Amino acid sequence: MSRIAYYRVSSRDQSIDAQRVELGGNFDKEFDDSDVSGLIPAADRPGFAQLLKYVREGDTFHVAAIDRLGRDALDIQATVRRLIEMGITVHVHGLGAIGRGVGEIVVAVLAQVADMERRRIVERCDNGRAAARAALAATGKTHQGKLSLGRPKAADPIQVAQWRRDNNASLSQTVTQFGLSRATVARYCASI
Repeated sequence: MSRIAYYRVSSRDQSIDAQRVELGGNFDKEFDDSDVSGLIPAADRPGFAQLLKYVREGDTFHVAAIDRLGRDALDIQATVRRLIEMGITVHVHGLGAIGRGVGEIVVAVLAQVADMERRRIVERCDNGRAAARAALAATGKTHQGKLSLGRPKAADPIQVAQWRRDNNASLSQTVTQFGLSRATVARYCASI
């Protein structure tokens, strides 16, 4: 009987380390899906697919949060049910072991709450973008005072290109001077 952990984060900017610390470690085997969108069903994720091939009856499966298990409430419920039917004990941090009956009801409710929160986050982001667009059109600045939508530029493209020209600098020297990526410097210098 193995103790197995599963971790998932949506983007490269995130790390599974927080989930690993939350679960406490000391697992026989760990699987992760780093940089895998939560919109992808659990069974279609590479790490989770490997996990499904590895687990055996009697194993205990650990996950930090219910929303790591699927793309929506139905996928989460189907994933938990599949593991339980395989004879796997599903342990969600903060909830404990989930079994048939009451455990499945708890998962259904929590999955619905996670799904609702995910929709609310999308709604808030959409509302923020709409407010930014409206303010930008009306005042020339977003509601947060930025001059454009999206990420601010890492540096002033004109200044970067001008410095490179004035110093007859190579791409590598310009990268070092401004602390930018090679691709960013090349893009800035090509656009001017």
